[in-house]
Amino acid sequence: MAKKYLLGFDIGSSSVKVSILNSENGKLISSAFSPNAEMKISSPNIGWAEQNPEDWWKHLKIATKEALANLHASNYEFVGIGISYQMHGLVLVNKDKKVLRPSIIWCDSRAVGYGDTAFDELGSDYCLGDCLNSPGNFTASKLKWVKENEPNVYEEIYKFMLPGDYIAMKLSGEINTTISGLSEGIIWDFKKNSIADDLLKYYLI
Repeated sequence: MAKKYLLGFDIGSSSVKVSILNSENGKLISSAFSPNAEMKISSPNIGWAEQNPEDWWKHLKIATKEALANLHASNYEFVGIGISYQMHGLVLVNKDKKVLRPSIIWCDSRAVGYGDTAFDELGSDYCLGDCLNSPGNFTASKLKWVKENEPNVYEEIYKFMLPGDYIAMKLSGEINTTISGLSEGIIWDFKKNSIADDLLKYYLI
């Protein structure tokens, strides 16, 4: 009988970690990470931080290959895959699912002004009561920055997503997200239990 394992990916801004666990007891069977040094973060301007999503995918494949090589098992199957990831990053793809620009990652602060203005104009009752946070420097505000500052890129966008959504797309070919993902991007209205339309309409995105 094939052993049943779980496969976990952690997409960090410093490295990609891969873990293989026993599905019955959660015991760690094998793990690996890549790169050995910290992954490159570009900072074209003060307060900016970007990474190439294709680098995440490249290092995921490297680490997965190493974790499998360390498994020392031949008769097994993966019964589940989990993805954790650096939060609040913005990934943009076109209709061919090709990345349009480097990801604006969690520690990038270029969109703070847009988020602060949105908070002032939409009001604390809506932002804190419906969205549970200020738009601040989160994903929706980063998308607004792209719309205002890189209109040619914005016009080519087919889908915007979070880092974990990008990895899921690369694994499955499908583009999806989760309510928790939308929530962390301040794109979910908890009172309406739906997309935060008022914020998106305010941002005209």
